[in-house]
Amino acid sequence: MADQGSPGRGTVWRRRAWALVATGVLLAAGGCAEPAPDTTSREIQRTLDSRATAVLRHDEAGYLAALDGELRASGREEFANLADVPLRSWEYRLTGVRRSGDRATADADLRYRLDGYDSAPVTTARTLELAVRDGRWYVTADRAGRGGAQQLWQQGDVQVVRGTRSLVLGTGRDLARLRRIAADADRAVPQVSAAWPGRWAGRVVVLVPDSLEAMGRLLGAPAAGYRGIAAVTTGRGERVIVNPEAYDTLSAFGRGLVLTHETTHVATRADTSSATPMWLSEGLADWTAYRAAPRPPAEAAPALHRAVRTGEVPAALPTDADFRFGADAEVLGRAYEGAWLACELIAERYGEAALVDLYRAVPREGLDEALREVLGASRAAFTAEWRAYLRHRLLPSR
Repeated sequence: MADQGSPGRGTVWRRRAWALVATGVLLAAGGCAEPAPDTTSREIQRTLDSRATAVLRHDEAGYLAALDGELRASGREEFANLADVPLRSWEYRLTGVRRSGDRATADADLRYRLDGYDSAPVTTARTLELAVRDGRWYVTADRAGRGGAQQLWQQGDVQVVRGTRSLVLGTGRDLARLRRIAADADRAVPQVSAAWPGRWAGRVVVLVPDSLEAMGRLLGAPAAGYRGIAAVTTGRGERVIVNPEAYDTLSAFGRGLVLTHETTHVATRADTSSATPMWLSEGLADWTAYRAAPRPPAEAAPALHRAVRTGEVPAALPTDADFRFGADAEVLGRAYEGAWLACELIAERYGEAALVDLYRAVPREGLDEALREVLGASRAAFTAEWRAYLRHRLLPSR
């Protein structure tokens, strides 16, 4: 029985129920209602999906329908530049949206695949400006996002040459020159497969911009750092990008060496990580190239040959900093040459399979543990062996 001076339990619960009802009435009236969910991201994604569908369907009208203002003129040109590019997929994935009134800035990943060549999408960051009109968002600007770069089709009409094992995309180049590059790439692919038994696509995509400056824009880096560099592989190992000003000066042997080297980076990308030292990745690429076209060490390693001949045998394996583009040419030359001879040493004394095993083990184990596991040597012991090998190979009379 409840105390006479206190309300009973039933009374308490009735009061609480009436309080809840009153609260519900206030909410229904909008006094404390939550704001309607912001649908901006969903609406912008719908605009980008429409644009992507139009690209794949070669629908110019649909492509331009997603654009607004001055972007339509450049968009029409860009759409035409893409006409011959064999696309299997093209999509945008929003990573962030910032809205201010009827304007918005969207960060997105453009993901696309080339039909028959890309086993996974290539991703590049884009930043898009948009404006809303009559309830629909339109793209008003489209530029490279953080970590992104200009795309080849933004530089001009893309010409396409299909090799037996390669796809060459170029702008401002005559077809005969692109066909020659495709032939070089076709010869490089089986040479890489012979040296690298791992699973890889067995084909390569080569981009050929119109100039050194255009190459820099594709890489999102100052072009001056690539002067004299005939070709590079993008950081993720998806594309070989040719510097036409340097590549065209090479002999047939030089062109083959360059494309075999770069194609090796494409083949080994799945087994390469931040733990892989550049002397191993660059050395393996050069070893693969010279394996197919041997040259005397003094001829293939002139900078290191000059140093060793004067008693300047490197005290340590090349560091990653030694491989910086734009560095002193002599330092850069010695770095690449020393890396090649380190990999040649491993292949010659421990076996080619050991070189491949070491490369694969480094991302899992780290360099020191991989050296002990595969070669049975510490880093110090291997470095000493390498220094002796330099003398042996570059000063054969001793």
